[in-house]
Amino acid sequence: MNAPARAADTPTPSLRIRMLRHVMLPLSLTWLIGTVATLGVASHFTERAFDRALLDDAYSIASHVETLPGGEVGLQLTPNELKAALFDQAEAVHFSVLRTDGSLLAGAQLPPVRPPQPDQAFRYGNLLHQGSVVRAVVLRHEVQAQSFYIVMAHTTRVRSELVQQMLLYGALPLLVLLGLLGFALWRSIERDLAPLGRLQSALADRDAKDLTPVVIAPSTQEIEQVGLAVNDLFDRLDRSVRSQREFIGNVAHELRTPLARIRALADYGRAHPDASVSQQQLLQIATSAERAGRLVNQLLDLAIAEEADLALQQDRLALAPRVSQAVLRHLDKADARGVDLGARGLDDGMEAVCVRGTTALIEGVLDNLIDNALRYGGQTVTIELTLDARANTCVLAVVDDGPGIPASARLALRQRWTQGRDGQRLGQGSGLGLSIVARYAQLLGSELQLDSADHDRGLRASLVLRLA
Repeated sequence: MNAPARAADTPTPSLRIRMLRHVMLPLSLTWLIGTVATLGVASHFTERAFDRALLDDAYSIASHVETLPGGEVGLQLTPNELKAALFDQAEAVHFSVLRTDGSLLAGAQLPPVRPPQPDQAFRYGNLLHQGSVVRAVVLRHEVQAQSFYIVMAHTTRVRSELVQQMLLYGALPLLVLLGLLGFALWRSIERDLAPLGRLQSALADRDAKDLTPVVIAPSTQEIEQVGLAVNDLFDRLDRSVRSQREFIGNVAHELRTPLARIRALADYGRAHPDASVSQQQLLQIATSAERAGRLVNQLLDLAIAEEADLALQQDRLALAPRVSQAVLRHLDKADARGVDLGARGLDDGMEAVCVRGTTALIEGVLDNLIDNALRYGGQTVTIELTLDARANTCVLAVVDDGPGIPASARLALRQRWTQGRDGQRLGQGSGLGLSIVARYAQLLGSELQLDSADHDRGLRASLVLRLA
């Protein structure tokens, strides 16, 4: 199995779960860190309170370590008084009074414990006594210039229970609140993503031929932007499909006549015994085939023009070299028709003049305007380049000295399938050339202008292009 197939088989994570995880994970970590910190602080101050009580008990015992009537030092407490002093209903209390050499003066024998430093009055520590951990304090006490150590130890059961209760009653409510917050977030995410689910259902159930815009319910800005992007895609697809259908219809409509004429001429020439008639028919077939080929090229150009605004990448183009190349491409055709084809304004620094556009659009404009002028113009066709540095523009024009076009017909000739009187009289063309140029000019950010040439004779077709 290849990598794409494996990637397709891997289940993708749910957006709801990912959003909830992105929110709940930091909150859970915050809860955990906060709980540990709070528990640590509470435990610290609780330990200090218990340690202070333990130290008070040690001072209480130390206050009864006095000199006996015989001159020896001892614990001046009766058994009942000692029992009352050490009474604790929750904890087991142990104590011992030690001499500096470690020998026991009074109390119970406890595990060895480190005495306080010389500069310390007491020292806390933990001991293991009778299988249980006890908290102990060692207090230095002096009687008649003699040092003694009072060791007081308590079990830690109450401390442990208090820490557990703080953990239970402090962290558990926060954990419950965290769970309720997670549930509320899940419901909110479900509600906010519901329009996205409806958009998905609308697209999944839609027929492939239905390119009408999707109804976008008011919701979040991101979902509305997704809906607008989908509708924009539908609009571009609809224009593309309509353009393709129109192209197919145009081809079917316009090629029917020349193809039928070619077949009729071929059948007539094949059936006629006269060779001169056959040659004449072949010449007409070649003319019709040329017209059909030109028509196909124009239809393709028009289809490309309709699609170009969907993804038009304009570059910096120099005009003068492309005008020179266009003249060379049409020079043979002009000579065959006896037309003087030339260019004007290519010198005087015009080589450096550049505009924004594409090579296909610029060449399409030149080819269609030159072809139109060679067919319907006079004996002279000139391509002009004029620079207007103040307006930061350049005018590209094709001028002929033919009969021209009446002002009333110029606007109509920019529409497709519209022919002038000369085209109808000569039976040439398809009415697409100027409409293609008009569309190309629109894509170049300009407009096709049709004006009279010199002395109201001829035609001047021009575009004003902004310099790059």
